[in-house]
Amino acid sequence: MTAVDAIVLAGGRASRMGGVDKPAIVIGGRSMLDAALTAAASCGRTVVVGPHRPELDPAVVQVREVPPGSGPVAAIGAGLAALGHDPAPRVVVLAADVPFLTEWSVVDLLRRAHESGADAVFAADESGRPQYLIGVWRRSALAARLQRLDSLINQPMKALVPDETVIVPLPGIADCDTAEEVRAARAAAERDRPPVPLDEAREILRTRLTRLTAYTTELREVRGAALAAPIVAADALPRFDVSAMDGYAVAGEGPWRLRADIGFAGGQRPVGLLPGEAVQIATGAHVPDGTAFVLRDEFAVTSEDQRLHRRPGTPERSDIRRRGEDRAPGDPVAPAGTPVTAALVSAAAAVEVTEAPVRGPVRARIVMTGDEIRSEGPLQTGQTRDSIGPILPDLLTACGIRPIGRVHLRDTPHGFDEVLASVSDPGDCDLLVIVGATGSGAADQLRAALHRAEAHILVHRLRLRPGGSTVVAELPSTATVLGLPGNPFAAVATLLALAPALVEGRTAAQPARPVVGPLHNAGEIAASVPRIVPARHEPGGGWTGDPAVRTAHLGGLLDRDGLVIVPAGAVDATKVEFLPVPR
Repeated sequence: MTAVDAIVLAGGRASRMGGVDKPAIVIGGRSMLDAALTAAASCGRTVVVGPHRPELDPAVVQVREVPPGSGPVAAIGAGLAALGHDPAPRVVVLAADVPFLTEWSVVDLLRRAHESGADAVFAADESGRPQYLIGVWRRSALAARLQRLDSLINQPMKALVPDETVIVPLPGIADCDTAEEVRAARAAAERDRPPVPLDEAREILRTRLTRLTAYTTELREVRGAALAAPIVAADALPRFDVSAMDGYAVAGEGPWRLRADIGFAGGQRPVGLLPGEAVQIATGAHVPDGTAFVLRDEFAVTSEDQRLHRRPGTPERSDIRRRGEDRAPGDPVAPAGTPVTAALVSAAAAVEVTEAPVRGPVRARIVMTGDEIRSEGPLQTGQTRDSIGPILPDLLTACGIRPIGRVHLRDTPHGFDEVLASVSDPGDCDLLVIVGATGSGAADQLRAALHRAEAHILVHRLRLRPGGSTVVAELPSTATVLGLPGNPFAAVATLLALAPALVEGRTAAQPARPVVGPLHNAGEIAASVPRIVPARHEPGGGWTGDPAVRTAHLGGLLDRDGLVIVPAGAVDATKVEFLPVPR
């Protein structure tokens, strides 16, 4: 028999937060229910009391207190009953509203329970307040206390607490009962989490961003979108037998009698050929019935009697593209997830497909921040020119993102709240690209505003230099927020590094293949964290990067072919990823 079982209480109504599903609230990249289940991982059996959650491991027993919402005492009673007639001698009871609860906290409580022999051991938060829903019970004592109560419905926890208890102060066990406490916990989690490596950040964006809604439209209107369903050919390609070259359609063995008519692409089809006849024909023209092959102009010679001959020594070729040779009706053209590019639009049109279900393109609003930034007019004391706002639309377009506007936000306490609220309707804007205010300075208000907006932080910081202060979040409306550093080079470099994965995540596009090659002077550039620097292509292959970068402007990109991402500790000739800079 396993020494310890666990009861996790996950049915609170969160009345002080508008009735939200409190255990499902994500803090620090995991839900508070996940935090409780992880803390109870060493227990033999686990019962979760609350609404049924199909995503839980089947090994977890799920029950509901009766009636639902009748309080923690009723929930504990339901959980203990669900453990059956052969429970472990000790039972861990945990509330699913403690985001920083750890397995070590439970281990510490179990150790104190064993040492003290008390009927119950409870944790105390940093203020000294006992947390009666984080504790270890002697099973027999818990059952006895439950039996003493006339009713379990809406009883206070103190009615259940036995006389022999031990209180153990533990760090990080404060619960979250209000929206303000949730925001504070998220901010604390963000401060304590290490920066996210670039590859991990990209995978997060590809897999955890909410997909855009699919719709059917003209493909030529949605460059940057991705197919939401496969495309199949609606007609054959070619639609009929056509000449692949300028030359002569011939029938039978030569020499051939050359007719006077000519077949043009898009023109009337020449009448059928009889054996021994030939007709001049243009590339793309419908070949006449009876054609054996097309004799190219350069392979043909005409005698004075208007007889067509093959030049000696020339190869024998058909030079006819047969109906359906490239695509038959119903043949696959492109799978779901294919980005809508010029090549796709053309390939689809060639088989009579002009409309298809797609997701995207991602529509982005640019937000420039800072009182010191000015885009137009003469500069005043302390001001600097906006040197990237005017070019961001071009960069976004090159990344497959459709810019829909640009605004300048002053450094005000609630300016970001208004900006984030402006995309509360998911039909208006898919992405906010915010430049600046991502750090920890006095004027850097974005992160606090994201917490107030109940945004889900996906990437809190990047393990990349420059670009470490980058933040990516998803608002309740499902709009994405990409917060870029304020330095122009850092903003552009980070945008080019993350934008493709962001587009892939929102549109379900197939991931692009990275361009990889040797960096000849990687050892000169590498540092303790990955770096992103300008580079030029070398004639013999690979790149040479710039060891020093000025981030306050884009002058370092002049006469450079793009950027390279240099891994930490790289040595010369290390293969690195290359990011072309749109021109």
